[in-house]
Amino acid sequence: MKVLYIGGTGEVSYGCIEAGLAAGQEISVYNRGTSGVALPRGAQHIAGDVTDESVYQAVGKRKWDVVCQFRSFDMQQCERDIRAFAGNVGQFVFISTAMVYQRPPVKQPVTESSPRGNPHSPEYAQRKIAIEDRLMELHRSGKMPVTVVRPSHTIRTRMPGTFVNDDEVSARLVQGKPIICHGDGASLWALTRCEDFGRVFAKLLGNPKAMGEAFHITTDRLYPWDAIYRAWAAVLGAPEPRLVHVASDTLIRYDAKWAGSLQADKTWTIIYDNSKVKSAVGGWECRYDLQETLAMSAPHVRERLTTFSPDVPLGKLLDRIISEQERLGNSAAKA
Repeated sequence: MKVLYIGGTGEVSYGCIEAGLAAGQEISVYNRGTSGVALPRGAQHIAGDVTDESVYQAVGKRKWDVVCQFRSFDMQQCERDIRAFAGNVGQFVFISTAMVYQRPPVKQPVTESSPRGNPHSPEYAQRKIAIEDRLMELHRSGKMPVTVVRPSHTIRTRMPGTFVNDDEVSARLVQGKPIICHGDGASLWALTRCEDFGRVFAKLLGNPKAMGEAFHITTDRLYPWDAIYRAWAAVLGAPEPRLVHVASDTLIRYDAKWAGSLQADKTWTIIYDNSKVKSAVGGWECRYDLQETLAMSAPHVRERLTTFSPDVPLGKLLDRIISEQERLGNSAAKA
């Protein structure tokens, strides 16, 4: 099977390529080659920018059994993909996002037919929805076979950051500084290892049961955010973290841009029903639990921290929030 990846060195795509190669797929990767991340052995690199129309169209004309698009975030790229691959591909796999589902969810567990629409994420989730709709329209017209895949929170070299970059949090944990956990730390979260994601993703490629369908792929193991932070500290060899709980709405008052992470995603407990993708591939389970998932990222984190420069203004803001919220709590207790 001749497979083309657009992207290929990110947190999600890398594990998919590894799994595909292990399954005997012939994989080429189209990207600029500027990430500094070496492709898995056996993958062929095609150098190019998606905005280079002539090169991109030429790549499409080479004919592919499957094209996996990991780098489409707006309608302009979607239309560029259609020009390049309609009529030239047996299956076009668009990587969307589980953030397309309504927040907060109207019903749990979330299935692929759950309502979409996330007004808290107009620049990301809503654009992904528009691309999904355009591609499915193309599929129904018979012009290009399409599959939509919706990852949730999948990691390979990173930690599970929320409204603060994960390396900023890692640095604070290692230094023994207090950490802000949104809400009361009890909302449940699905954190998926890229190798687990890749094993099931590879089985959707060329799969007749995947044509014209959408699938989310996440672990079935859910953990409260407090437990995630504690496991995070443990795998980095950091002290037991001091977690300061602050309501998401309050955090957004401190910095409005945090709404894109909190209200649009991390605030809510989300339980995903993965039965559809399991049925399509004949069964699948994640191998890695929370501790293992984080521990596999830990060497990458430690390496980045050796040259990491914290965001000083952000650090001061976090310290101020912690101080003000703890002072407020102490005042309330005395009253």
